[in-house]
Amino acid sequence: MKTLIINGHPNPQDSVANKAVIEEIQARLPHVRIRHLGELYPDYRIDVEAEQKALLEADLIVWQFPFFWYSLPALMKKWLDEVFLHGFSHGSTAKLAGKKLLVSITTGAPAEAYTGGPGSIGDIRELVSPFASIAAVCRLDYQGAMWVNGVGYTQRQTQEGTDLQRKTAKEYAKRLIEKISSIH
Repeated sequence: MKTLIINGHPNPQDSVANKAVIEEIQARLPHVRIRHLGELYPDYRIDVEAEQKALLEADLIVWQFPFFWYSLPALMKKWLDEVFLHGFSHGSTAKLAGKKLLVSITTGAPAEAYTGGPGSIGDIRELVSPFASIAAVCRLDYQGAMWVNGVGYTQRQTQEGTDLQRKTAKEYAKRLIEKISSIH
């Protein structure tokens, strides 16, 4: 199965968690193709043809990104808006139908913030539900969403905090790699 990861972090050089996840994937799944949107398009000028070509070559598409304001980072949203065009990703001449989509996110807030209970931000399962809707419109085989919590900027005020965040992200990456490897 040809796997394509769309790394939606807009500033990969400033990332700890997303960077650790991507590094683990590269080390353990060297055959996986990774497109780093922040490196490819620092000017936000998306090469739609190149992105569509990469998607067409994949069987499994993994979106990896930090959960900015409970959604995609601006660069990844622009990528989605420009690449997932009618006739390509959806509609009667859609070309992505049947491909698999897995969503992988990192959140700055701790897991307790996403329980849906009193004082929480909301239920993370509900917050990620728009990705299932995107998959449905595009007739993608949605493999669900996975996430790791508590890996934001505020946890990196010390070297110990940064090291713990990197360790947490690497542990999460192992679960993500297992999921990717289990999809056929």
